[in-house]
Amino acid sequence: PTSGMSDKMDFRNVAALRAGDEVKFVIQDRNDYEWAKDVLRKHALERRPGKVLFSPAHPFLPARELAAWILADRLSVRMQVPLHRVLWPEATRGK
Repeated sequence: PTSGMSDKMDFRNVAALRAGDEVKFVIQDRNDYEWAKDVLRKHALERRPGKVLFSPAHPFLPARELAAWILADRLSVRMQVPLHRVLWPEATRGK
């Protein structure tokens, strides 16, 4: 919700998920996390084919904080750290 893009999600696509597909939530704050958790459960994404990824929005949410939330709630999701931010922290968009 923080990005302003949540209303653009087409939940009809959930029924078409296959084993090689991924659903990714980019999470900026606790509100985004709770919303993603709600979507996860409402659409039974943990039981559908494919992977569910939770990724912290840099620089707003530290990866460690998101990991703690996921572990505390025992979610069956993968956490995806924005690797380019780790490898090249000095790089900026467009370079």
